[in-house]
Amino acid sequence: MLALHALTKRYPTGDLAVHNVSLEVPKGQVMALIGPSGAGKSTLIRCVNRLVEPTSGSVMLDGHEITALGGAALRRARRRMGMIFQEFALVERLTVMENVLSGRLGYVGFWKTFLRRYPQRDIDQAFRFLERVGLTEFVDKRADALSGGQRQRVGIARALMQEPSILLVDEPTAALDPKTSRQIMRLICELCAERELAAIINIHDVGLAQMFAARIVGLCKGEIVFDGSPRNLTPEALTLIYGEEDWHATIKRDEDEPEPADAGAGAGGTGSDDRQLVA
Repeated sequence: MLALHALTKRYPTGDLAVHNVSLEVPKGQVMALIGPSGAGKSTLIRCVNRLVEPTSGSVMLDGHEITALGGAALRRARRRMGMIFQEFALVERLTVMENVLSGRLGYVGFWKTFLRRYPQRDIDQAFRFLERVGLTEFVDKRADALSGGQRQRVGIARALMQEPSILLVDEPTAALDPKTSRQIMRLICELCAERELAAIINIHDVGLAQMFAARIVGLCKGEIVFDGSPRNLTPEALTLIYGEEDWHATIKRDEDEPEPADAGAGAGGTGSDDRQLVA
């Protein structure tokens, strides 16, 4: 389980990107993080794995305080946090297989990865993940020859190679067409359900968040202003998150495509239905 307590990030300029954020994400739950640009969504995700150093507060993952770690201990902890990036972050000149195997860097060591000498069990696992994300036929293809959706699938397989406890997903559909966006969100949710992974997905598309996430957290100016079920994301809640607008057309209707899987709806829940709007 991931637990954030009073997490705050203030930049040297004085700008407060994240303010006093406390939440828990249990094993198996897919949580969508929504909010306007500049609300602190990406900063919050990066504070979890300390790519951005929090100013104060704590991050706990499976009982270990990430904010108290440094050096080798922090590197080991980061292996348990799979990051999936908006811009894919692949090495373009390497093959799909080589990019996926790079997810083992934290386990295998620099020289073995530099020389591409991976244990056979890692290679076998990479083949299994590539089959699961639908890229078996692209194993030897260079990353720069792939479509956006294929690249994102490589990024997902690479994150899984870390054997993570949680996926931190930053705008996974921003560069994708609507059909591919649904496929990628569906894949992430299915994998979380299969492997009991928690996930925080920073996403701008409110409709996709409602369609696939078990829980939605809305940020405004670095603070949580909504935390609850997708069905409780009312026009009033969206106004609190984004500001005044006619939000009725944005809300997913009952006749829209249902969630493909109830990924993370269980796992003990979070009591989020009882905590909808945070004024």
